[in-house]
Amino acid sequence: MFSEFKTFVAVAREGTFTGAGRTLGLTQSAVSAQMKRLEAFIGTPLFERGAKSAVLNAHGRDVLEQARAVITQVDGMRAVHHPGGVTGTLRIGAIASVQQHALVRAMLAFQRTYAAVKLRVVPGVSLALLGQVDAGELDLAVMIRPPFALPPELLWQPVFAEPMALAVPHGYQGGDWRRALNEMPFIRYERASFGGRTVDQFLRKQKIAVKEFIELDEVDAMVNMVRAGLGVALIPVSEQLDRTDIQLIDLTPHDVSREIGIVLRAPVSPDSLAGAMTRCFLETSGDASVGTHRSSAISA
Repeated sequence: MFSEFKTFVAVAREGTFTGAGRTLGLTQSAVSAQMKRLEAFIGTPLFERGAKSAVLNAHGRDVLEQARAVITQVDGMRAVHHPGGVTGTLRIGAIASVQQHALVRAMLAFQRTYAAVKLRVVPGVSLALLGQVDAGELDLAVMIRPPFALPPELLWQPVFAEPMALAVPHGYQGGDWRRALNEMPFIRYERASFGGRTVDQFLRKQKIAVKEFIELDEVDAMVNMVRAGLGVALIPVSEQLDRTDIQLIDLTPHDVSREIGIVLRAPVSPDSLAGAMTRCFLETSGDASVGTHRSSAISA
């Protein structure tokens, strides 16, 4: 029944037998036959079938969580006894600032043990990635820590922190960030984003009224605007930040940062593919700024 369980999870994710077959490399009729076998095995229908859709009914929703648990347990057993022979696909969501460095290092470490596993990287902003993990569309997401409590079915694992700094055009005279914020047009990190909320909270706490000019949720674009002399911006100092023709003023004496971590669905076995990738991020991040908060969210 293991293949039927995996197909069932794919149908639940895609919403159609055809869509599930496309992701698994199966025909629509093969998916339909597997679902009939699974329903016979469980002893009850699991879908409300439409002309072009397959929506889980109440029994199907109950079985879905159990099927995911079975898949995690079986993958864990295979990983322990023969990690190099484990196959499958791991779906990883990632914000832009981790894709060129932190994600690359983690994937290299992961590949050394799980060479036969395919990795699918889905880009996005933190809020969207969080929703995709919650919906079961992603196995994990590397993102900014949400400014609110996660539901109990989701876990947060801190990985590293990125300090915030004030980016000013090259040649700006003076290192006083308050003066720069008061004097120059402000390029705002979008308030609705998780990183933008950190910026907004800092400005409110410091009671600084900026001369707002532009608001957007793309750090590289913000930096280019600063570089062109359009204004100043409070930005996260990530590994991929291009510092050409800009200056960074730290926010002394304030310690302002955004925490980067991994969100996963609970429970997560340390021997599952998602657990192994999370471990690779922790082992390759090389950042001590959240070291005291790094107790693993992965259950033994």
